[in-house]
Parts: sequence; C-alpha cells; structure tokens
Amino acid sequence: MKMMFIGATHEVTGSCTYIEACGKKILVDFGMQQGEDIFENVQIPVAPGDIDFVLLTHAHIDHSGLLPLLFAGGFKGEIHSTKATANLCSVMLRDSAHIQEFEAEWRSRKNKRKGEKPHEPLYTMDDAIGAISLFVPHDYDVESTLCEGVSVLFRDAGHLLGSSSILVSLTEDGVTKKLAFSGDIGNIEQPLLRDPQPIEDADYVVMESTYGNRVHDRPTDYVTALTEVLQRTFDRGGNVIIPSFAVGRTQEMLYFIRQIKAEGLVKGHDGFPVYMDSPLANEATNIFIINKESCYDEEALSYVKQGINPISFDGLVRAVSSDESKAINNDNRPKVIISASGMCEAGRIKHHLKHNLWRPESTVLFVGYQAVNTLGRSLVEGAHKVKLFGETVNVFAEIKQLPGISGHGDVNGLLNWAKAFKAPSKFFVVHGDADSADCFTQRLKDELGADAYAPYSGAEFDIASGEITVDAQPILIPKKNKNTGSSNVYYNELLSASDRLYRLIKENSGRANADMRKLTEALNKLCEEYKI
Repeated sequence: MKMMFIGATHEVTGSCTYIEACGKKILVDFGMQQGEDIFENVQIPVAPGDIDFVLLTHAHIDHSGLLPLLFAGGFKGEIHSTKATANLCSVMLRDSAHIQEFEAEWRSRKNKRKGEKPHEPLYTMDDAIGAISLFVPHDYDVESTLCEGVSVLFRDAGHLLGSSSILVSLTEDGVTKKLAFSGDIGNIEQPLLRDPQPIEDADYVVMESTYGNRVHDRPTDYVTALTEVLQRTFDRGGNVIIPSFAVGRTQEMLYFIRQIKAEGLVKGHDGFPVYMDSPLANEATNIFIINKESCYDEEALSYVKQGINPISFDGLVRAVSSDESKAINNDNRPKVIISASGMCEAGRIKHHLKHNLWRPESTVLFVGYQAVNTLGRSLVEGAHKVKLFGETVNVFAEIKQLPGISGHGDVNGLLNWAKAFKAPSKFFVVHGDADSADCFTQRLKDELGADAYAPYSGAEFDIASGEITVDAQPILIPKKNKNTGSSNVYYNELLSASDRLYRLIKENSGRANADMRKLTEALNKLCEEYKI
C-alpha cells in the first residue's frame, strides 16, 4: 500500500493524490491547475487506462477539471462522488470543455494567419461527456465497498453543494488502514449549506490548508449591507452589477435577495427585477434545488418545509440565450444583474460592464475574491479606465466590495476540524500556497502535538509501515514558462498605473523643486526607453 502526492502540493489548485492498494490504482481528485503555477508536478505514475477508481471530493474545476483528459487518455474506470457533485460535474465539465474548444478555435485562427499549426484543445466535449458517464453517485455517510479491501464514505465538507471529505478504508495482507481526505473544508454559518462535518477515526489525514495562515474578518451582515447598496443605487436610477461565480456564490446572492424582497427592505422600488445571466448559473441553480434535502442547512430547509424556494422569488428573470442576455440592457428600470465570470475575465459580465461602468448612477458590486492580474482586481483597486472589447471605457460607476463570505474555513476552522480526530498517526498538509501549507503544518505540530508533513509533488508514503519513502524536493518552473495572463489584463493594469501616476503628479504641485525635477527626469527617461 502506497500513496503518492501529485498536485496541490505547496500550491492551491490542481489537486491530485495517487494510491496503490489491494491490487487497485486510485486517484483522489484530478484537478486543473488554475492561476500561476510555481512548482513542477510529477506525472501520474501509470497510464490513465490503468486507473481503476477516481474518488472526487467536489465539483470545483481545480479538483475535477482534468477528468475529461483522463478519459481521453483511456480511463474507463469509475468516478465516485456524492450525488450533488455528480450533478454539478455534469454541467461544469461540459462548460469546461466548451471553453477548451472555444479557446482552441480562437488560437487556431491566429495560428493560421501566422502559417502555424492549429491549436488542439486540452480535451473535447465528447471527452467531458465520456467522463460524466463514469460517475457513480453516493449518499453522505453511507459506507460503500468498491472492491475487496477498499471501501469509502463521503462526509459533508460544507464547502460547496455536494462537497465531501472522504474516508477511505484499505485492507491488504491482514493490515487495515484508514485515510481521511479533507477535500476543501467549508466556512461555518454559510447560507444554504451545512457546516463541515468532522471525521473522528483515521490513521492518516490528507488535509487542505488554503487559509492555513489566515483568520477571516468578521462576516459582513450581508442582508443589511446589500440592502444599502441596492437602495442607494436604485434611488439614483442605476443598476447593480454583480460579477459572481456561477456555482455557489450566485445561489448565495439569490438567497440574500429573496430575504430582502420578502421583508420589503428596499423602499420605493417594489418588484425590482433581478436578472441571472449565466447559462451555467441557471443549470447550477436547478441542481441546488433538486439536492436540497441532502445538502441544505436547517434554515434553508425550514423555508422548503414552508413551501418557499430559498433561492427564487418574484422578479427573478433567468437569461439563457444570447438574445435574452442582450435584451437585459434594453430594460431601463433599476435592476440587479448577476453574471459570470466572477473576476470579469470572460463571459457575459463583460457586456454588462461595458453598458454600466461609464454610468455614475450604477454600481459594480464585487462579492468574491479578485485575483491579481484580473479585470476585477483592477476595478477594485481603483482603475479609472479599462479596456473592453477593444474599447477604452471610463469608470464612473460606484465600485463596491462586500467581503465576509468565504467558501473556505480559516485557520481556526481547519484546526477545529483536525481536532476531531482521536489519534491520527500523521497529517499530510496540501492545497495551500507554500507559506500557508508550512504555517499550518507548524500549527498542527504546536497546538495538536501532531506529526505533520507538507509534501512536495512526487513525495511517496508507505501506508502499511507509516514511512515516507520518497521525500521529494521542490522543482521551480522557469519563470519564462509560467502563466503570465492576457495582454488585456496588463493593459488594464497599465491604465490603472497611469491613474496613480496622474495623482502623483497632481500631488507634487506643492513639493520642492528638486523633487519635481527628479520626477520629471524619471518620466522623460521612461518615455525615451519606450520611444514615446
């Protein structure tokens, strides 16, 4: 019996762990790398066709996104997950395949103009559909035998609809060992979802550390804060544009807006329309509804028992087709538009930004994390101009951010989840950047007295003997090969920097002549360097 760490080691995305036991080859998650990749990952040590099972903690693409690629490589085994995760993957993997094919087509057109070879997608829609056909759904807290010597149990992780921690029991040559894989541990007191459920009995724990060195700010009173934004914006005749992730965050926003409407908290704008403009968000919302009994928390279920859908209300308009999306901006009433992507990098949200960023009466409300080098991050940081569809757009709309809701537990939540284990022999800390993983590893040692280890990709562990057989060392990816983002993002950053430079020049009007001369020389040198 052995375990090998493949992805999300001293990094946050690309989760993957490989297990050999009982004559079977098993993957726990097979996720796509997203954002900047710092370290080289080793390859899975066997061909995709040799994998017998995949155990999937949840549907987020950084945990599930390479399953179609596995299928394309010859995998024909079973993918085990909760029912809700299987439902979500049925739409999210098809959506991912659509993006892969669309980008490949776009790159191929560019390559053709250059006389270069066509660009092949990472995987196709057929690959995604093939992977979806291999899912075997499970209920929470029901132990299932996959084969002789291997059983699994899925426990609610409270991170996303259907998210789970997985307890794997392995028996080989008379030796039984239990491995707990945390998946992503959710935050407490989230809308709709239950709090993370602990696991008590395991020999080894493979645990995430996304926020292993941070404590969340006190949660915002979202209903009050959102009501204030809606009231202020509607009173001046504007729209509230909410860039939102299609799965999870969109449904949370619907939950809050339903309460605001039910209690009549926004005055003078009865029946204000709310547009949900994202095909993926619409499908995901349907999946939330059909999985309500197994995944909703007590508060959400109490609405269901009263015959109330907690994520629907009068005035909610679902836009699916492109024509329906375009028609939204012909509605002159003050309204809410919830659209993807959450960081404004792609999708229909960019069209709504183009129609509203220049309007001082409108508000762009960010309700999720905005990564570096994204359009969303540029707006949050105060950009006065951005580029959309080749056109420079002035930013006169109010830009507002509502922090407070995070789908991940902070370091205290992670420690509380870890404390539930009676006497694990070892913790393996993954799914966190280098600082977070190493910090959380030390916290486990100091506060729980645990034997904890943060592996790098390629590390191997003998499950039966409890020994680390390969202590892999980090291999940095050369800087030139790292993902550097799109030129459009950097143009937006350049525009943002020009605004800061303008403010700096204005602030220098009262400074000493020597300071102003120094700044002038620096600017002239920069202009000469770029031949301006």
